[in-house]
Amino acid sequence: MSLIRVLNPNSNTSVTDAIAAGLKGFEIPGRVDIQCETQETGPLGIETERHIAEVAVPLVDRLKARQADAYVIACYSDPGLALARAELDAPVFGVMESAVMMACTRGARFGVVALSEPAIKRHLRALSGMGMLNRLAAERAVGVSVAESAGAEALHNLTQAARDLRDQDGADVVILGCAGMARHRGAMEAELGIPVIDPSQAAVATALAAILSK
Repeated sequence: MSLIRVLNPNSNTSVTDAIAAGLKGFEIPGRVDIQCETQETGPLGIETERHIAEVAVPLVDRLKARQADAYVIACYSDPGLALARAELDAPVFGVMESAVMMACTRGARFGVVALSEPAIKRHLRALSGMGMLNRLAAERAVGVSVAESAGAEALHNLTQAARDLRDQDGADVVILGCAGMARHRGAMEAELGIPVIDPSQAAVATALAAILSK
C-alpha cells in the first residue's frame, strides 16, 4: 500500500477538513491511501511572508518524521517546497505549482482567485520563476482570510471574482488560490461553465501519477 501524506501548514482544522472532502474518491483501495494532516503549530492562516518563513522548517521536519511515498504541501504559497525537495527522498508536490501546470492542460489562459492583494504579489513572483506569466489572464482578490474562504458565505464573492476573470480578463480556466476554498470548487464550476481547479486535488492527482508510474 502506497501513502500520500497531505499536510495543511496552518492550524485551521476546517481548512484541512475542506481539503480532505475535496480528495474523497482519489484513494485507490488496496493500493494508494491519502492522509490529510494539520500543522498544529502553524498560524491560523498563512497570509504573509513571515507566515511562510515561520512554517517552512517545522513543516519539513514534520514531513521527514512521517514516512510516505509522496507528500503534498497544501498551501497555495507552497511554503518550504524547495527545502522539502532537498531533504526528502520521496517526491514532494506544492499545490500552487501543481495547479498551474494542470491549468495549462485545460485551457490557453488561466485566472486565479486570490485571498488578497499582497497574496497576488507573492503569486506573481512565483509565476515569474515558473515562466508562466504569459499564460496568466489575471488574478483577482476577494479580500477574505484563509479561515473565511472556507465558509459558505464566501462562495458568492469567490464566484463573482471567477466570473470577472472569465468575462473581463479572458480566463478559460480558474484556479482557486487558497487550499481553504476547496469546498467551493464544484459549485463554482457548475455556475461558470469552465474548469475550476482545486490546487490540492491537482497536487494529489500529480502525486498519484508519480506513484502509479513506478
